[in-house]
Amino acid sequence: MPNYEFFKSSYSGGNPENACVEVARNIPTTVAIRDSKHPTGPLLHLTPPAWATFTTAVKAEEPVRADPSPRPPAVATP
Repeated sequence: MPNYEFFKSSYSGGNPENACVEVARNIPTTVAIRDSKHPTGPLLHLTPPAWATFTTAVKAEEPVRADPSPRPPAVATP
């Protein structure tokens, strides 16, 4: 298993009761994410491009879709 070097967002405030995630970007092919309250728990692994898409959307306050292809407009049913 790679030696991930996790860091916590400065927005977490350092308070142990704050729910936060930790991110490791020191492995070139993987961005690892974990729950700061469960550091030995499961990891979520993303590719760097997927992480960049996610963080860009979060900063822009836009929803993130797994499939970036256009979707047909929703049709209201009577």
